[in-house]
Amino acid sequence: MKKAELVFFPAPGIGHLVPTCQFAKKLLNLDEELCITMIIIRPQAPFDASINAYIQSFSSSTAGDRRIKFITLAQVEPPPFEEFTKSMENFFSLMISSYKPLVKDAIINNKDSNTRIVGLVIDMFCSSMVDVAKELEIPPYIFFTSGAGFLGFVLYLSVWHSQNGREFNLTDSVLDIPAYANLVPSNVLPSFALNKEGYIAFRNFGVRFKETRGILINTFAELEPHALNSVTSDPELPPVYTVGPNLDLEGQKGKEENNKEEIMKWLEDQPPSSVLFLCFGSMGVLGIPQLQELAIALERSGVRFLWSINVSSIGSEYSSNFDELLPEGFLSRTKDRGMVCGWSPQVHVLAHKATAGFVSHCGWNSIMESLWHGVPLVTWPLYGEQQINAFQMVKDLELAVELRLDYRTGNTSGGIVTAEEIENVIKCIMDSENPVRKKVKQMEEKSREVLMEGGSSFDSSRCFIKDLS
Repeated sequence: MKKAELVFFPAPGIGHLVPTCQFAKKLLNLDEELCITMIIIRPQAPFDASINAYIQSFSSSTAGDRRIKFITLAQVEPPPFEEFTKSMENFFSLMISSYKPLVKDAIINNKDSNTRIVGLVIDMFCSSMVDVAKELEIPPYIFFTSGAGFLGFVLYLSVWHSQNGREFNLTDSVLDIPAYANLVPSNVLPSFALNKEGYIAFRNFGVRFKETRGILINTFAELEPHALNSVTSDPELPPVYTVGPNLDLEGQKGKEENNKEEIMKWLEDQPPSSVLFLCFGSMGVLGIPQLQELAIALERSGVRFLWSINVSSIGSEYSSNFDELLPEGFLSRTKDRGMVCGWSPQVHVLAHKATAGFVSHCGWNSIMESLWHGVPLVTWPLYGEQQINAFQMVKDLELAVELRLDYRTGNTSGGIVTAEEIENVIKCIMDSENPVRKKVKQMEEKSREVLMEGGSSFDSSRCFIKDLS
């Protein structure tokens, strides 16, 4: 009897690749008869280094398992750059679509005679690959790397369009979006929803989701009950499987991996639950004026801190010289209680007993990691769907402390977040009596229980495997 084979097609972004690979590994552990093929797009600069490093690391970790193999596609000519200037999301959608012939050929040419392909698992940004699945008569599935709330928002775009026929505006009144328990103000909508091309791209994603055999979400039922009830009650939607969290607990390697030992040694010297960790992801960049306000707030607050500053868009000359970015004398005045670095081993920092709070851009992977380790976060969204993630975490789930919900990279209309604002929130998050801390600790326990036998995500993953036929 032939073994079942799943083909995965992740988006070429580290925030999408990591949970996809971790979910694939989880499936192999659940079913010894399952085989997996990962079709990888060779990443474009400047993101190629981190993605290549992760693929190499993940491949090494599974090298002894012949049930998983990797196919790396050749690069295709990207769409015209003018498309990128209009909408990064639409540019990405066009680029992914251009890979359809290569993906089809890769599946055909690498098919194992001893296996039968039972599904093509497609990243949420790659829904155009549903066409490939249909041509090859393979059941398509979506792997949604964000949460159920955001899935509900993507699906809501078609409802909004049928009523209004346009993208959203910041002047729109509060919105009654079924996936959210509270009314959603327009200023926390993702930037793509306010851009015609980006809005159309995501609306099309949602339409294609309904053509699939099922949707796998990187969340768990106990975290987002309201959002899940909303999406699962949609009669047009295929079965929904909650299969998260899918985390890389070993941590991603960075180009400054040699800093890890120094950072972890510094943490070891700090008292338990005393350090505020500030990190804004691989693409999260704050301007120099904002960095200076943040530094002033950290100094005034008196808390211990570990601050990871991404200088990729500010200038390489600052990569080892933070003095020129921050207020004069800041580093020397805070050296006994603070550490400033470039890259940081986020998952290891969050796991450390000294870490007590996390100022975050609210990317979904970071949210999952903070909950897994029971570290409450402060919301400072920058791009993507982070604004609406922050809204959900603060208003619907009450699992985060609000600094800003509507902050956006490159948009100064909301002004600089002042040192006074930041200092007040720092004191709030570091307060041991803050009720958010207790709720996050409870969610930490649940996030682990759901992956154990009999847990909701364990059972949902089993159900998915059973339904493959």
